[in-house]
Amino acid sequence: MHCLEKGGPHAEPDHIRLLLDCAEICQTSANFMLRGSDLYTLTCEVCTETCEQCGDSCEQFENDPHMQACAQTCRSCADACQAIAEEAGVE
Repeated sequence: MHCLEKGGPHAEPDHIRLLLDCAEICQTSANFMLRGSDLYTLTCEVCTETCEQCGDSCEQFENDPHMQACAQTCRSCADACQAIAEEAGVE
């Protein structure tokens, strides 16, 4: 909502799409892990990539503390997903 309310570059379709993709894959990855799916490592790999891209996108808004916090959260999530995938033997 922050980006939509700010408008302008914050509300560019590609940025909003990436934010939505990131939220969706994070939720999907969590659901796969919670139910013990054998496919959770695959969702973790996609989650890692999506969160990294989302972090890059949010980081572009250097003068917006909310977006900098978003970028840091995305990077933390990417690191966690990467660690889970590596622990399961996926590189």
